[in-house]
Amino acid sequence: MIAPQKVIDDALAAATVDETIVIVRDRAEASLRWANSSMTTNGVSMGRSTSVLSIVWDGGTGHVGSVQTGEVDPAVIRDVVAASEAAARAAPGARDSASLITGSGAPDDWDDAVPTTGAEVFGDLAASLSRGFKGPDALYGFARHELATTFVASSTGVRRRFTQPTGSVEINAKRDGASAWAGVGTPDFVDVPVDQLLSELSTRLGWSKRTVSLPAGRYPTLMPPSTVADMMIYLVWMMDGRAAQEGRTALSATGGGTRVGERLTQSPVTLYSDPLAEPLQCRPFVATSSSSETVSVFDNGMDISRVDWIRDGVINALAYPRAAAAEFGEPLAVAADNLLMTGGDASLDEIIARTERALLLTTLWYIRTVDPTMLLLTGLTRDGVYLIEDGKVSAAVNNFRFNESPLHLLQRATEVGATEITLPREWGDWATRAAMPALMIPDFYMSSVSQAQ
Repeated sequence: MIAPQKVIDDALAAATVDETIVIVRDRAEASLRWANSSMTTNGVSMGRSTSVLSIVWDGGTGHVGSVQTGEVDPAVIRDVVAASEAAARAAPGARDSASLITGSGAPDDWDDAVPTTGAEVFGDLAASLSRGFKGPDALYGFARHELATTFVASSTGVRRRFTQPTGSVEINAKRDGASAWAGVGTPDFVDVPVDQLLSELSTRLGWSKRTVSLPAGRYPTLMPPSTVADMMIYLVWMMDGRAAQEGRTALSATGGGTRVGERLTQSPVTLYSDPLAEPLQCRPFVATSSSSETVSVFDNGMDISRVDWIRDGVINALAYPRAAAAEFGEPLAVAADNLLMTGGDASLDEIIARTERALLLTTLWYIRTVDPTMLLLTGLTRDGVYLIEDGKVSAAVNNFRFNESPLHLLQRATEVGATEITLPREWGDWATRAAMPALMIPDFYMSSVSQAQ
């Protein structure tokens, strides 16, 4: 496989239209699976995607063609460029047209080899799991580690490169018909707290010795960081400035405009994305092969900065690429590939200890939109709903379907815990970099009883 830098040089050399952007993404991934307390499979895969974006200008309007290929044969690059240029000539004018970002040359690491990963990254994890396999609980799960190196280059001189490490571990433990889940994200697998995860799972399975059946209804509910992450990630995905300006979302203001500036909660909650947030660093520039309401191909190579979506309880920003920001007179805001929330200092155990009666909702599953104008979501509980009584977890509870809005959860939260790095259960395949607090919701709506186990 030829070097990605060579692919970029060949594509730019073959270009004949006004402007060209080339994005190459090299990916190396290792995976490990186990079932019934036994290692089952492991593997390593490598791949490359190359996107060529051609732009034909007609006055101030750009016509964009974008063609992507997974082929690694250098002979196909010229054909990809030709196809992209043909698509650009036939394309309508782009609403998000803007002058391309300019650059002044390649970074120092531009010509370095692309890093890879392999099964050896799981050495310490496998050893710890092997000890856990000797315990009383049947363990199931998987781990994955990916190194994705993204190159962005343009005919206007942009040269950007970033290697994103992404890793996660998810473990299901089963005992006497009960099941519990725990997971963690990690960039490098040098600090995965396997023993702590297994101890937590064993504790939850112990809670399941007693079971309580409850009907649908509204319940005081304590959401640990993982479940909060699943709801807040969806919230930020929906913080689309254009859609809000056009009255199509829950962030639209009555009578026109948006809800930016509106106080959402009295709690000093700040929800933000930041590519430099340690240890959740992520790609600090735009790299996209297609435009959407929240990101534009014309912004490729542009720096991504910290954005406070909610600041001290007030809705503070919505997502606007450059063209939309100029159109609506709003600040430019592009989301980084992480999400953090702050606002409290109590640990989950401390909140449990002062709770008289509530549900402890450990994981969410199959979250879908019911009504985008209210940001109303539905989903299922899974692998652990528990009953808190008099400061202690006393029993496992049946599963539910829920109907809730992340905006309304923040409005109604009566307590915000300390921020912890966490792994969302539902969105963990796409969003592993999250740090969230626990939230106490006084009236979380369990809309129906679920038969899911």
